[in-house]
Amino acid sequence: MEASPIPIGSCPKEHQQIYKDWFNIADSDGDGRVTGNDATKFFAMSKLSRQELKQIWAIADSKRQGFLGLTEFTVAMQLVSLAQTGHEITSDVLKNSVDVENISLPLLEGLDALTARKDLTINGEPRMNGSSQPQVPTSAKWFTSKSARKTPANAVTSIVDGLKRLYIEKLKPLEVAYQFNDFVSPLLTNSDFDAKPMVMLLGQYSTGKTTFIKHLLQCDYPGAHIGPEPTTDRFVVVMSGPDKRSIPGNTVAVQADLPFGGLTTFGGAFLSKFECSQMPHPLLDQITFVDTPGVLSGEKQRTQRSYDFTGVISWFAAKCDLILLLFDPHKLDISDEFKRVISSLRGNDDKIRVVLNKAHQVDTQQLMRVYGALMWSLGKVLNTPEVVRVYIGSFNDKLINEGVNDPLGQDLFDKEQDDLIKDLLDIPRQACDRRINEFVKRARAAKIHAYIISHLKKEMPSMMGKAKAQQRLVDNLEDEFGKVQREFHLPAGDFPGVEHYREVLNSYSIDKFEKLKPKMIQALDDMLGYEIPELLKNFRNPYE
Repeated sequence: MEASPIPIGSCPKEHQQIYKDWFNIADSDGDGRVTGNDATKFFAMSKLSRQELKQIWAIADSKRQGFLGLTEFTVAMQLVSLAQTGHEITSDVLKNSVDVENISLPLLEGLDALTARKDLTINGEPRMNGSSQPQVPTSAKWFTSKSARKTPANAVTSIVDGLKRLYIEKLKPLEVAYQFNDFVSPLLTNSDFDAKPMVMLLGQYSTGKTTFIKHLLQCDYPGAHIGPEPTTDRFVVVMSGPDKRSIPGNTVAVQADLPFGGLTTFGGAFLSKFECSQMPHPLLDQITFVDTPGVLSGEKQRTQRSYDFTGVISWFAAKCDLILLLFDPHKLDISDEFKRVISSLRGNDDKIRVVLNKAHQVDTQQLMRVYGALMWSLGKVLNTPEVVRVYIGSFNDKLINEGVNDPLGQDLFDKEQDDLIKDLLDIPRQACDRRINEFVKRARAAKIHAYIISHLKKEMPSMMGKAKAQQRLVDNLEDEFGKVQREFHLPAGDFPGVEHYREVLNSYSIDKFEKLKPKMIQALDDMLGYEIPELLKNFRNPYE
């Protein structure tokens, strides 16, 4: 179930070492990335046509990061070899058409001379044991350096690097000035940009969330508990790691290389109900899963949790690439807590998919009625005219109930499960596009937040009656949002939730906020209008 066209282990060991040496030659600045400029020089030695090289780059850089790592470079070299021997280059050629183990090395004219030159020095430094010393990515230093006002353009070697630079220079100053981290979303760190795509599973207890992850991994993971009662009582992040282990929440939240530092704002009560489950697995190399406690229903939901459950869900929703809502044919009722959870997903509608799990428990006629009832229930809660995508299946390794002998149902389950697996495996390929999308969404949200805060500041009196004026503004916050929207011609749907905003605002003195800073707003507009499009243009397929 790998998302990349071919794992690096699929070529002979001696070829792997040769490709590694070639990669070090092609990687002109020794940062572990072959950029478009590097590739155009190195791949030119293959004497393939521009159209062939364009197709090879498109397949190798399937994640559209704008560079090739060692694995992607190996794929590119194998495709070059196939193109030289007359194969048609398609995205499936390495999977279906050829014996991968027997692909010969490509012919690269002038490589020997280049190798001889490169053997002497790399970037002016003597080679150590036949390879250059590993470098710390420049972008990792931007978030810690106090003087990171301007970053040289040549330090940017990928789209994600470019977004980091724009965040540090253009967006973060605005967020800090208007306390965006308290009102909307915590400040971003280096690990937020570098994190693997995440998939969050939500649903009432015993709808099969943990079993679903186990089904995809084809094995148990540390901390997985499965049963008919509410067994998962904590948030469990299932991610790739060198060995099988569980890490407690307080430890996870302070690890700089993991994107969970922002969860400290939910306090110790939450962190004691949070853990990270690590294990080596090819799927986890591509995707991280977030298993959540079952959403409560009936009397159980009257027992309040010791932390802000919907707040945590909202935090994860902003970070995730896909949100799966799981339902059981026998649990279609949407409890009050589930309604609040779904409401907290506001602004992330494009990520939501619905899974009707355990569908083998009902026959075809009942399934039709259950599906209709589910769509009706969701229509009332999601409040959108569009029909949400619902996958039907039984995501469980156990045999489907032998008593149900329904070829129509089995065929439907197989097709639906294939569609969902395809959707999941597409996530790593779309991760870079999603990151750009989330970044632009965040920039727009920060701009609207700055307008709101500066408007409230402007409405405050300069001398007397500040407390009374603040109370009036907080009470009439919806009207104030309307004024900001009309003054700056902003879309109403982009504004934050009034209740949450009001709650945070109560702990601030509006008078202490900053006035509107037109230069910061202009810098943000320039970033959205010119710099992001320019960044995407610089890192598109170099042969286009």
